[in-house]
Amino acid sequence: MTVPLREQFPSPARAVPLPTPLILTRDDGLAEQLLRLCAAVGAEPQLVGPAPVGRQQWAEAPLVLLGDDQYERCAGLPRRPGVVLLGLEPQECETWMRGVELGAEQVVYLPEAQAWLLDRIADAVEEVAAPALTVAVLGGRGGSGASTLACALAVTGARGGHRTTLIDADPLGGGLDVLLGLEGSDGLRWPALAAARGRLSSTELVGSLPHLHGLAVLSWDRGEVAAVSAEAMSAVLAAARRRGGLVVLDLPRTAEPAVAEALRQADTGLLVVPAELRAMAAAGRVAAAARAHLSDLRAVIRLPGPVGLRSAEIGAGLGLPLAGELPSEEGLALDVEHGRPPGQRRSGPLARFCAAYLTEVLPDPDGGTPR
Repeated sequence: MTVPLREQFPSPARAVPLPTPLILTRDDGLAEQLLRLCAAVGAEPQLVGPAPVGRQQWAEAPLVLLGDDQYERCAGLPRRPGVVLLGLEPQECETWMRGVELGAEQVVYLPEAQAWLLDRIADAVEEVAAPALTVAVLGGRGGSGASTLACALAVTGARGGHRTTLIDADPLGGGLDVLLGLEGSDGLRWPALAAARGRLSSTELVGSLPHLHGLAVLSWDRGEVAAVSAEAMSAVLAAARRRGGLVVLDLPRTAEPAVAEALRQADTGLLVVPAELRAMAAAGRVAAAARAHLSDLRAVIRLPGPVGLRSAEIGAGLGLPLAGELPSEEGLALDVEHGRPPGQRRSGPLARFCAAYLTEVLPDPDGGTPR
């Protein structure tokens, strides 16, 4: 069931007004059911009784929930997407024929279709588009620079005009909010979301997180480590993905259920491997564990290495395609100390790698295919 985020967790963010669905019915029982479903996702619908339906009102609503009793009132209106016709008597052939005439998205009956309709209303009020491209970033060994790359990818994605959410899934890391310089910013951290279940509102979730550099960040506080269950990871990540754009995950090198769930929801993954023999050996184990849940895993080789290993040799040894190389970047550590996030230097090798990679895998923010 969808539960409004504001009913689960305190939010310091300003409430975001949700789009208003349109309910057209004079059947009191049906109206009551539809109002209850809208309330479950935090939406305040417009209920239209006997008054005429205006063309603008019909056209602008994100979703029209039309009772079969009001079919004749809408039969002459222009066809539009997002019309759900609700039958009053199950299995009536006339209702299905009317749905075809209207060009309705679906014909449903309550309470049988309640779960489907609940999700459909939630999608409409959250203005759900194509799911976000979700990139998981892992380190081949400790200190490989995976968190730095994850931050740089998110900064670069936001700078390129993509809706971007960065999720720190490593409770024992230093905290991505520190890398980004927003550890003092207000907003929810993982401990407040560790008990999340079901479907969360993507609008309210993202609006409740700290924001900086044009992106939303879910990280950790400085308190005791809170265990995140697979269910909480699933709920949070699904909500972030429904927002569209780009989601970047910074994942630890563990086999925890929450990490496995994050890998299952990811579209692609980057394994950061220093060009070292020991790192290559450790990365092999990480790659094997990750590929049990994520098929598209690519290697990023961090240079230089002490023994002259070639990137192609490392990739072949790991059985992974190469996403590219990351040369060392002068001044990166100093930037972080001064609150400048990784990837902010557009001319640096880190930002150049991220820009090239995202150009390859992300659709244009204006709606095109990957460039």
